[in-house]
Amino acid sequence: MSNQSVQTVSTSNDKLKVALAVVAAIAGVVGFFYLKGQSKPAWMCAVALAAGLVFAVLLLWTSSSGREFLSFAKESVRETKKVVWPAPKEAMQITGIVFAFVTVMALFLWGTDKTIEFLLYDVILGWK
Repeated sequence: MSNQSVQTVSTSNDKLKVALAVVAAIAGVVGFFYLKGQSKPAWMCAVALAAGLVFAVLLLWTSSSGREFLSFAKESVRETKKVVWPAPKEAMQITGIVFAFVTVMALFLWGTDKTIEFLLYDVILGWK
């Protein structure tokens, strides 16, 4: 017997659901800007946007590829919570080192450019 996992192929029904979810999300954004252009209250614009996005998420949740994507998104959020951020003092030190390195490299590249410019235009070509 084989221990390999079987990957299912998404059906046309799932593809249709994903396409409708994309259309619903776009409709929510378009509705937001349309209502904003009509000088409607901000809450009405926000409701139109939220309704389109919520409907899109609900459609995605019913498709297998959408569930896989939302599961991936949840896992990504869980992984970002595991990140250990540096202390403020350490972050400032690292930032200072980066700025110093960038400054040194900028000066080096400027000096190299001016040296090549001098050699090419003044020494080799004789232009002044």
